[in-house]
Amino acid sequence: MMREGVVEVSPGRFRETFGRYFEDFVVGHIYEHRPGRTITDTDNVWFTLLTMNTHPAHFDYEFAKKTEFEKPLVCSPFTVALMVGMSVSDISQKAVANLGWDNIKMTKPLFPGDTLYAESEVIEKRESSSRPEQGVVTVKTTGKNQHGDIVCTFNRTMLIWKRGCGPMDD
Repeated sequence: MMREGVVEVSPGRFRETFGRYFEDFVVGHIYEHRPGRTITDTDNVWFTLLTMNTHPAHFDYEFAKKTEFEKPLVCSPFTVALMVGMSVSDISQKAVANLGWDNIKMTKPLFPGDTLYAESEVIEKRESSSRPEQGVVTVKTTGKNQHGDIVCTFNRTMLIWKRGCGPMDD
């Protein structure tokens, strides 16, 4: 018996599939992205160094002790990047392109040691006016910490292949 999420590519050989085609998105549906991700201090420091974000609130514990939070904050673009990454296998694995992110809001601080979870709600879906084999999907992605507190939200718009089109699942 074959499970959903795989295709048989030859007798007895199976390949996992990911993502949704344009037709699979339903406005109002919410897709939970799992697994969650516990953010380590090393993750946070590396991200700040890779992106040249030199604000000491992210990696200088002595400086951070003097802030209202009294400990380092997770770098905000890292939170957004993790949330996008957590959603890829479900909502954008079959994307042609990201068209943009809007309304990014950081609603509560995230700290090393916190676990981030994400979910995306489909808020808009339409046929592409210039590409008949693709459609445009907009989702609102929400990130929550291990306590269920919302830490970040944003809208993301993607161009998605329709079923039977594009290079997917060869």
